[in-house]
Amino acid sequence: MHSGGPRVADYLVSSLVSIGTRHLFGVGGANIEDLYDAAHHSPEEVRAVVAKHEFAAACMAEGSQRTTGGLGVVMCTSGAGAMNLVPGVGEAFQARVPMLALVGQPPRGLEGRGAFQDSSGRAGAPDAVRLFGPISRYCARVDDPTKVDQQLAEAIEAARGPRGGPSVLLLPKDVQQTRVPGLRPLDELLTAPRVAPAAQRDAAAELLADAVGRRAEIMVIAGDGVSHQEAKDELARLAVLLDAAVAVTPEGKGVFDNHDPRFLGVTGAIGHPSASDMLHKAEVCVLVGTRLSVMARTGLDDALAGTRLVALDAEPPWPEAAEGRPGPIHVAGDLRAELQALNESLTRRHGRRAWEEAPGHGPRHLSLPEPRTPLSGVPLVEAIRAIEEAVPEDATVVSDAGNASAVAIHYLATPRRGSFIVAMGMGGMGHSFGAGNGAAFATSRRTYVLSGDGGFYAHGMELHTAVEYGLPVTFVIFDNNAHAMCVTREQLLYDGTYSYNTFKPADIAAGAGALFPSLTTVEATTPEHLRDTLLETNPTPGPVLIAVRCDPDDMPPFTPFLALIDDTTPTRTGASRGDNTSPVG
Repeated sequence: MHSGGPRVADYLVSSLVSIGTRHLFGVGGANIEDLYDAAHHSPEEVRAVVAKHEFAAACMAEGSQRTTGGLGVVMCTSGAGAMNLVPGVGEAFQARVPMLALVGQPPRGLEGRGAFQDSSGRAGAPDAVRLFGPISRYCARVDDPTKVDQQLAEAIEAARGPRGGPSVLLLPKDVQQTRVPGLRPLDELLTAPRVAPAAQRDAAAELLADAVGRRAEIMVIAGDGVSHQEAKDELARLAVLLDAAVAVTPEGKGVFDNHDPRFLGVTGAIGHPSASDMLHKAEVCVLVGTRLSVMARTGLDDALAGTRLVALDAEPPWPEAAEGRPGPIHVAGDLRAELQALNESLTRRHGRRAWEEAPGHGPRHLSLPEPRTPLSGVPLVEAIRAIEEAVPEDATVVSDAGNASAVAIHYLATPRRGSFIVAMGMGGMGHSFGAGNGAAFATSRRTYVLSGDGGFYAHGMELHTAVEYGLPVTFVIFDNNAHAMCVTREQLLYDGTYSYNTFKPADIAAGAGALFPSLTTVEATTPEHLRDTLLETNPTPGPVLIAVRCDPDDMPPFTPFLALIDDTTPTRTGASRGDNTSPVG
């Protein structure tokens, strides 16, 4: 044992606090309890939070990072705790959210000797490094307590680097308890952001300056990398300097002011025709903080192939140029630093002038088919309109997976001074409950969680976490007794004579109210009732749950589905068999 100095657990907590961490989200257990103890005894201001499930704890860390920046931190114990964490780490990896996962392990002396929850990879045990390695930017076991300072710095730099994503440190219990003198302060070990070679940026600046000088049509498509790398202000300035119209990817919905006259709406499978129309007219398209995945570029590949692309992102874009046309100019490096440098270059070339008037675009919505039979309950579009009228301007909106999410992404504008979060990396049901709680912890402002009943049944017991901590979260549950997007797929892509995805009715509001007597619960029966209830409960200091009855046949604004509908397609049964390769699972 090392004598003197802080415990490794104490060093980890104090180091994270030194870079702005205020919450440690997790689920307790024998091999992580020393970190909870360190948080409790920390002289700095830090709060350790206990979730109901490790996936939700990871989503809390993600929701915290997506709303206030910095580094999301999650911690859990070994065995099932570590296994439960995998989907949350996978979402952060695919979505490139900066996150640090601290995963407890059995004491080193017991590894490979039948230890409870052993994942050392020894003597036939599962190997946590091989489990987390492919879904993290950095994964390492801390076997030498004297090296924890260097490994922590490496993990944080990888998580906050240009690509962004989760890092994982595997911490044997005896290592956490070891006292180590002489560990170096974290700020001495962290390095400056990496900047791309000047040639890439200069080529982009030259192309864009020429287009600006000729008043050519320029379009910007921005993704959630802008938020993760804390570059919203730099994106807004770029749009002005380029006199560009701006669209966002579904997961990047909140990175640009949805009320700005330059705003075109969302691209891709849940996108607005106004974004597609502008791309067909644009001479240059600038991708910022996005690789433009299939969900973000559905229906746009032909237009992208014929448009000159400039891509500011740590990784190259997915779209390819048409044969015979120049490929994208790819500017890698730290996104915020690259945008600042590009903006300065454009300013030097064209001065600090502002255009006399920003273009008046605004989203143009899809035309949805009229239902062939009357819908039961509250129509989804009307429900979302009611929410938009009630949501506070500084609120965070967190949308779950499914049909209701598609309607929210398409029709609900991000609050002017708020945020919008949706999990498009892995698209897991129930993500919104953890992410919404994390956002509320981070901002202390009202957060709206919008989820179907399927998402509620998956991870809705994080409602207990909101009640326990008195979080200002409004949970709006769209209750259609179904995994409605799966029902829609059954109808449109198969013969529609069966469904594995409808449920027996349940009274979610009454059930939640009985389970948590202090929780305000309401079942809204009309759009007006929903709006008025939201307005009345916005000042509530703690959580609120509002259930909204709706119909699984309510068609979402999802272009692959709309392309399969014709006048002869019935609902529920007898739908024509279509191409079942739509870009959503």
